Amino acid sequence: MIWKNSEQISDTLETTFNDISAKRMRGLPIINAALSVQAVGFNRFDEDWLGALITPWFMNLLLLPGPDSIWRDQQPGTKIDKHFPYGVFEFTLASEARIGVYALCSLFSPMLQFENQAAALAAAEAALQGLLAEVQPRGVSRRDLLLGIIGKR
Repeated sequence: MIWKNSEQISDTLETTFNDISAKRMRGLPIINAALSVQAVGFNRFDEDWLGALITPWFMNLLLLPGPDSIWRDQQPGTKIDKHFPYGVFEFTLASEARIGVYALCSLFSPMLQFENQAAALAAAEAALQGLLAEVQPRGVSRRDLLLGIIGKR
């Protein structure tokens, strides 16, 4: 899949994961019924597209490959390190028929701690903002990133 813009990405991700929600995840106890599928903040980062995906069962950072991505032809399950201004994060490659290969980094799973979609959206936006912050804190952790504890130690 060649990604053209953030609207195409959001539409494809939301359609795909709404179908997964209705078919594969229906009735599972890890589902937070207060949440819905939402693609958040997809923009170009280096050769890839970076954003977050909220679902009723997980929140992940996602990388979608651009035409020059060096990992676009690697197999699902492969782990890659991606360098951000905040630090290095490990992503795992996955694949869905309508999306192709993508890379994910789990932020939350399950999503039971979120009261509503607004809270999940705020966490996703804070994670993306923190990830791209020009600060190099010591001891990079997802917890600090999500809590906004960036360079405050």
